[in-house]
Amino acid sequence: MTRRRLGYDDVVVAAPVTVPYVRYSIRAAHWFVARALAGLLQRAGLPKEAVDGVCVSSFTLAPDSAIGLMQHLGLSPRWLDWLPVGGASGVLALRRAARAVQCGDADVVACIAADTNHVDSFRLTLSNFSMFARDAVYPYGAGGPNASFAFLTDHYMRTYGATRADFGKLCVAQRDSALRNPVALFRKPLTLDEYLDARPIADPLHLFDCVMPCAGADAFLVLHRDRAEALGLPHARLLGTIERHNAFADDPIQVRGGWVADRDDLYAQAGVGPADVDLMQAYDDYPVITLMQIEDLGFCAKGDGPAFVRGHRFTTDGDFPLNTSGGQLSVGQAGCAGGYLGVVETIRQLTDDAGARQVPHARVGLVSGFGMINFDRGLATGAALLGRAA
Repeated sequence: MTRRRLGYDDVVVAAPVTVPYVRYSIRAAHWFVARALAGLLQRAGLPKEAVDGVCVSSFTLAPDSAIGLMQHLGLSPRWLDWLPVGGASGVLALRRAARAVQCGDADVVACIAADTNHVDSFRLTLSNFSMFARDAVYPYGAGGPNASFAFLTDHYMRTYGATRADFGKLCVAQRDSALRNPVALFRKPLTLDEYLDARPIADPLHLFDCVMPCAGADAFLVLHRDRAEALGLPHARLLGTIERHNAFADDPIQVRGGWVADRDDLYAQAGVGPADVDLMQAYDDYPVITLMQIEDLGFCAKGDGPAFVRGHRFTTDGDFPLNTSGGQLSVGQAGCAGGYLGVVETIRQLTDDAGARQVPHARVGLVSGFGMINFDRGLATGAALLGRAA
């Protein structure tokens, strides 16, 4: 069946906001959402009433919901979405907000992700994570993301010949970028030897393979180009998006994600190919998932990820700038905000707002999301291509 492709006309993204991450917080997720909203309004020069669409992503807002949050914030949007889908949240929020603007359901959509991680909420998150995967991991006495990704990493290494040094090269490059990011939690240089010598967490994962949970928020606006120009807002064009859930359910173990099923559509929407991408923001709670995204989005063949790593430089001045904010492995993972991190960083790069980590002459950026692993597969995947405004 021929897929009907709808472009995004003049839908743009603007006003990237980060509420600085903190290692621990006693504040509720509501506080971080409110700070992010205030940042969006201040940056855009808009009154609160001008925001008539909202998309919220959070794990720790419960037992509240997006509907209750609108009352707390004094908002009355005519379009509202609730997307707590982990690392896929940012791309999916962007995709759905863009369609809302395009069809006239909203004029200005605030996309906000925020989570807190005081002790009780963090324990609850891990408990729920383990429940998702209990049939696969509980019989082995394991549970939680470290154990699940350890199984996945070990399988990938044995199948495709990846080494810890390959994963380490990615982590070291991202740390180099994080040194130029004032909101990154980890701003101490990391060498490959330090990476390799770090204490084990869940074999073959060691300390620097594992994302650091934290608290914070990220946000951006989705609106029509004419509105952004009238507001004097620097912006990036939305070129294309894809979304896929529960892909390849018959695979015995995940070695590919939903990006494979739709990547041709993504590039066709945008009128570009992998060779035209100037920077990539991959969801990176563990290095193995970054390699999978590089492969599944067409930058190399499946299984060639290790060779691709060995043949490229991933720093902001390299030949394949990757996770130029430092990524979650160096910035931190503020729950669902981790899925927004790549979107806000790409907007900054394409509007020359990335400061000392700016990628020279960047015109096209790719953001990829991955959420809700159930041991052997990601239940939600997505990607978006953004372009520099003409």
